[in-house]
Amino acid sequence: MSDIIEINDLSIPELQPYTSMAEVQLLHYYEPDTGIFIAESPKVIRTALESGYEPLSLLAERKYINGQANDIIEKCAGIPVYTADSDVLTQLTGFKLTLGLLCAMRRKPVPELDDVLKNASRIAVLEDVMNQTNIGAVFRSAAALGFDAVILTSASSDPLYRRSIRVSMGTVFRIPWTYFKCSSPDYVSILKSYGFTTAAMALRKDTVSIDDPCLTSADKLAVILGTEGEGLREETINACDHTIKIPMSHGVDSLNVAAASAVAFWQLGKRT
Repeated sequence: MSDIIEINDLSIPELQPYTSMAEVQLLHYYEPDTGIFIAESPKVIRTALESGYEPLSLLAERKYINGQANDIIEKCAGIPVYTADSDVLTQLTGFKLTLGLLCAMRRKPVPELDDVLKNASRIAVLEDVMNQTNIGAVFRSAAALGFDAVILTSASSDPLYRRSIRVSMGTVFRIPWTYFKCSSPDYVSILKSYGFTTAAMALRKDTVSIDDPCLTSADKLAVILGTEGEGLREETINACDHTIKIPMSHGVDSLNVAAASAVAFWQLGKRT
């Protein structure tokens, strides 16, 4: 049975993961061991628990203790559950909790690249994508539309930051992901060594249609998307086997990276 603790002092150290700690501090919480992250909302927390993540504590709005948080509290038996009314929790965290529940959870070690790639046939690659909302949206589309993994460059934002987790609806826990340890264009060569056809999404004239058989018939395909604004590096595009451009209308030249990923994953998740 979990220990329900009424919050009477907002400054106690046990509440620091929910209050004064930045995301990067949570990432290094147990350094040199793995850090922690904050999962928000019952649905997302359930997904994390089902995916084997270890809960450390819960922060729950009082009215949900015997409501929609009840099954989660039962699954997390033995950990502290800090509780108060909504206005106190908003004062504590600085924002209104989504459906009244947060969970501090232990990170897992980031998998090795080989473990993620060896059984994958469709992967998404994010080069220097920093926006946490876009990261979460790309993960959600990749998981929903049949992609097997997401690989990020080291300059990309962390998929386990709170906003990315929330936007992804917990799919960051369900789809394998890791980081490249090298930069462009070396990572493109690594993908090719694993047998992937590499396709850069970029605004160039020497492009192939998104439904071209050279893409849809590829046994293993890596779709590479670039950062907001600048897009992919020129050396990345030059190193790839193909460049993809989504046809546009009404004078629009491009889509947001999250929207473009959904279009690409829908089309290229299919095999012909």
